[in-house]
Amino acid sequence: MASHTKWANIQLGRGVRRANGTAHANGLAPIRFEGYGPGGAAVLVECVTDDRNRTRADLRQAFSDHGGHLGAEGSVSYLFNHVGLMTYPAGTEEERLIHAALEAGAEDVIANSDRSIEVLADPMEFETVRAILTDRGFVPAAAQLTERASLTTPLSGEPAQRMVHLLESLEERDDVRNVYSNVEISDEVLARI
Repeated sequence: MASHTKWANIQLGRGVRRANGTAHANGLAPIRFEGYGPGGAAVLVECVTDDRNRTRADLRQAFSDHGGHLGAEGSVSYLFNHVGLMTYPAGTEEERLIHAALEAGAEDVIANSDRSIEVLADPMEFETVRAILTDRGFVPAAAQLTERASLTTPLSGEPAQRMVHLLESLEERDDVRNVYSNVEISDEVLARI
């Protein structure tokens, strides 16, 4: 499984800006859109809306403005896996965490180049794995259910810049709750944007 996308890593610190709460009670319904950004990078957009057509038109415009396009249902979702993700900062005892996580039922443990560690769990087992790890002294810096790309699309230069602008534009929309992409953009390119 490919590592968590660069875009998703950037987003972890931002948190969710809007509550997902009582959507159906207010006439709102969840909907997922799929599309392609510059360079063919896959994008999943989770929304809550009272008007699917308005939301679709708004997202279509955002994709178009930044060199991408909406795709059909299922066009990119197969590239993502729904997972429970727990992250641990650099300095966490890697060997002990790996052993504890696998004993707790985690699916994978990934050591990143910045020495942070990610623990992946089946969404149905996520809370159990997190509780066991916390009980063993491994409190995650962040823990969430998320979409994780099974393969990444590396971008650089102008396509990378356009992709970042697309992702930011999507996140600014009122109906959008979560944006996921399989794009991989170097830290050097991100620092220039």
